[in-house]
Amino acid sequence: MRFKLIVAFVEDSKTDAVLDAARDAGATGATVINNARGEGISKKKTFFGLSLEVQRDVILFLVEEHLARQILETIEQAGEFDSASGQGIAVQIDVEDAVGVAHQVEQLTKVVEDKL
Repeated sequence: MRFKLIVAFVEDSKTDAVLDAARDAGATGATVINNARGEGISKKKTFFGLSLEVQRDVILFLVEEHLARQILETIEQAGEFDSASGQGIAVQIDVEDAVGVAHQVEQLTKVVEDKL
């Protein structure tokens, strides 16, 4: 079984919605890294040196490759990434190898076979 890693940078207020949507789309779990910060095309405004930007979370999903695109699109919709600049982004990366996922492979095999 082959996997993809989906990395999503999400406004912390939308993290739970993105997690729920990804699970509904087939993700079997996620790792959330809180309090990330980033900068896009435009620099964020400051007030007396204090940043006025919204806090972000980084969410990591290790998903089966046949489910990856649907999960990625679902994350985009739940996070409203394309609604305005700075809402968040998600990318998927090929995973060459993974360990510690044997318990998921059995469950995912049935799901993927049904989709194919």
